[in-house]
Amino acid sequence: MSEDKNSSSSAAAGERRDGLQAVGLTKRFGGLVAVRDVSVSVDMGTVHSVIGTNGAGKSTLINLLCGELTPTSGDVKLHGQSVGNWPQRRRACAGIGRTYQRNNVFAPLTVRENCRLAAQAHEPRAWRVHEAASRCAVSNERASEALERTGLTQYAQRLAGTLSHGQKRQLEIAMCLAGRPDVLLLDEPLAGMGPEETSRVLDLLNELRPTHAILLVEHDMDAVFAISDRVTVMVDGAVIASDTAAAVKEDRAVQHAYLGAVDAH
Repeated sequence: MSEDKNSSSSAAAGERRDGLQAVGLTKRFGGLVAVRDVSVSVDMGTVHSVIGTNGAGKSTLINLLCGELTPTSGDVKLHGQSVGNWPQRRRACAGIGRTYQRNNVFAPLTVRENCRLAAQAHEPRAWRVHEAASRCAVSNERASEALERTGLTQYAQRLAGTLSHGQKRQLEIAMCLAGRPDVLLLDEPLAGMGPEETSRVLDLLNELRPTHAILLVEHDMDAVFAISDRVTVMVDGAVIASDTAAAVKEDRAVQHAYLGAVDAH
């Protein structure tokens, strides 16, 4: 597993455009088709947003991409290599990181401890006694880097449970970054945030963009169209449009199926 990650991390974003691809993904739950023949490419150095109403299949798509769910058919490729039959942990060690819709931090632990554990989770095997000191040093270093990058260094010794909602969402991104992924799958990271918190996270995503492939699932349309290089729109598990942000915004089918409904409220 460590070789997978080392190989994926060795090339810079400027040397390689292919990040993560969904190729004809379908997921059935009995008679329900949650995702239907979805193909999406998230290139290195770009933000690709996936939008749609609740139940459109967006989170199921993320679960298929990270390996939490097994597709009924189709494949997932990371840097051009098929990873569709890899378990979630192997994909994570190879460079796919994700966050969840709901806060997923360890409230009784400090902010630094949350990031250190996230970094430690990417170690390829259990620690041996004689390795503990060096492995712990590496995990602490990666935790410090993630906290600095997300602007949370000043909160490192605070209990995670005492953070504001927006800070917890930032911490989740920091925990994701502690594993040093190439690909970030972010499931509604702006949910419940005010304008100032939203602005901070968008600034962070812009800073991360050059060295990552970012797939963003989000309902804040102002944020989506402000930051996205490409936007894919899903309805009832299927893709109805996938293009540049500007083109999707003007797409009449998208306006009718999703954007128009949002504007009406």
